Amino acid sequence: MPRKKLKGKVISDKNDKTVVVIVERKYQHPFLKKVIKTKKKYQVHDENNKCKVGDMVQIEESKPWSKNKRFKILEGAI
Repeated sequence: MPRKKLKGKVISDKNDKTVVVIVERKYQHPFLKKVIKTKKKYQVHDENNKCKVGDMVQIEESKPWSKNKRFKILEGAI
């Protein structure tokens, strides 16, 4: 099964080797046909602490790094 790849914006870089990324998705409601926006926060592993607040990044599903961290930053970040 392929790994999930998502694009989002860094909203926090205060923790060591961790950034918080917010991912916004749009989808159409199946019955009402209205476009709905949802946002979700992901804790992402950042080995070299190179991402700063406001950066657009691409994240990929990976092995569990901790209780909440299940994603890592791709090398070819946006």
